[in-house]
Amino acid sequence: MSFVARLLLFLFCAATPALAIANALAAAPECPAIDANDAYARNSLMHYVCYYQASPGEPAHSARRPGELPESLEWSSARGHDLTFTQTRSVYWIRLNVRNSGNERRTWYLNLHYPLLDEVTFWWSRDPTDVLVTGDLHRFGSRAINYRYFLLPITLDSGESRSITLRVHSSGALNIPLKLESPEELITASNHLAMTHGLFYGAILVLAVFNLLLFISSGTAYYFHNALYMGAMGLFLLAMGGYANQYFWPESPQFANLSIPLMLVICALAMSLFGRSFLEVEQGTRAYTTLKVIIWTCAGFTGLTLILPYSQTILYNTALSLIIIFVLSFIALNRWRQGYQPAKWYVLAWVIMAGGALIYAAAAFGYLTDFLARESLMQIAIGGQVILLNYAMVQRWRLLNNKLLEVEQQARTDLEDKVHERTAQLRSTMRELENANRKLAALSLNDPLTGLYNRRHMDNILTELCAESRRTGQPLTVTLLDADHFKSVNDTWGHGFGDLWLQQISSILCRHVKRPRDIAIRFGGEEFALLLPGTGTEGAQKVCEAILEELRTTKIEAPDGKIAKLTLSAGIATLLPNESQQTLFARADRALYKAKSRGRDQVVLADIQCI
Repeated sequence: MSFVARLLLFLFCAATPALAIANALAAAPECPAIDANDAYARNSLMHYVCYYQASPGEPAHSARRPGELPESLEWSSARGHDLTFTQTRSVYWIRLNVRNSGNERRTWYLNLHYPLLDEVTFWWSRDPTDVLVTGDLHRFGSRAINYRYFLLPITLDSGESRSITLRVHSSGALNIPLKLESPEELITASNHLAMTHGLFYGAILVLAVFNLLLFISSGTAYYFHNALYMGAMGLFLLAMGGYANQYFWPESPQFANLSIPLMLVICALAMSLFGRSFLEVEQGTRAYTTLKVIIWTCAGFTGLTLILPYSQTILYNTALSLIIIFVLSFIALNRWRQGYQPAKWYVLAWVIMAGGALIYAAAAFGYLTDFLARESLMQIAIGGQVILLNYAMVQRWRLLNNKLLEVEQQARTDLEDKVHERTAQLRSTMRELENANRKLAALSLNDPLTGLYNRRHMDNILTELCAESRRTGQPLTVTLLDADHFKSVNDTWGHGFGDLWLQQISSILCRHVKRPRDIAIRFGGEEFALLLPGTGTEGAQKVCEAILEELRTTKIEAPDGKIAKLTLSAGIATLLPNESQQTLFARADRALYKAKSRGRDQVVLADIQCI
């Protein structure tokens, strides 16, 4: 037995394996026939069942149909016990003789109510070609009845007897619980299970979605971890119970087996993440380091689950999950002792879960009989755990809310003490801020290089000047000026020398724009503008001609010792009745463009027809 199997045996504290009991049973020469009409006999079906364990190497192990079995085969009676076996490579042959003592033709169902069997083959008639081959390694549609368990309909005429043979083989533990049920009994049991399982899985789904919504709304990590845990646990139980294979992936027999250990290790990962965040395990502590190692181990086991065979991964992942349950319970117990009250409910939740998981694992691995009862017990344990965990989260929320109220009350008290002190400081700061805003506003309206107004100021003031001109009837002229071939200046002598020219142009503009209301503006790189309220086209033209003449005669020594000259081109437009400032500016810009296209170093008046 491997180390993991020994660990499971120790954790489960199981009784002597059913396989050992079965081997000790005396051999029976033949199986007694069961009267299918006798309800008492049907309830004691396992007293009529015979089986044979064919170990690897035996002829019965390689036999593919009953006719290939040796005639000297010694069948053993089940003696009323469910056939449960731990992991084995053996093939199990099952035989049941059924007769109908009634006066009419009737149908019964042989129910093998354990869904996790790789290969199950039924022979139920005298014709050897009447065979049903099914199991987890086959598509779900291979089953005789669309049901999570393996059902075989048996129809017998009045007085007819029939021998039913099963061949069962599986890579994991083997449970072969059999029932012979009438259609009425099967429907009643199925309805009962549908109701109880519907309530259970519906509650799990609702709580998982509710925790997910809480995570989305609050961003608290443990709500997401709890939703992940409940979702993975629900899928694990659905896979173990056969529902997932029936409804979720009926066409994927390989994933049907893979899903069980995969969901189990995801459960282990989710409950580790949830425990670390919910219990508020501090970094640097031994508990935090332990949980960190466990989380990374779960991640590694998730990868191994996709590689290793099912028979190994189910053992490893089960052992890991049980270990995590006990580690989380121990950490929660310490947090409870440290005064963290929500940990009390967390401990109770995991105590219930630990008991249910041990019994369920023992039944799943063949150490306990009656898997169906253990499945119901596991659902009760998980239901109790989920209720306690969610109640623990409510208690934690109340604790955090109380702390928040205390902090809020203390903050309110401190705020009231400081409000008078801060009020005086705030008033002083507001005065300083107003002064700074005034200075900032002034700075934001001026060009830092030339000291002239900038484009923002022009946009603000031009609207007012246009409105004033329309109201008073006084002229308003806009002049746009642009330095000719300024790019060659920058390219030849650098931007520093270009800045000297821009400052020189600004000085010339300031000397010629003398009236208090005239405004000189730099609104681009080498682009300038003059706003001349109360000045008509002729007056603006004279000002521009004087500016261009002075710049022609201006010389500046370049960094290489050469004497550099520069010229300006200008476009002039005077506001027309009902003309917008945008149109005014556009006419001046087109006039400037004409001055450039006509050879530069000249003034061009805007064409009235341009509008």
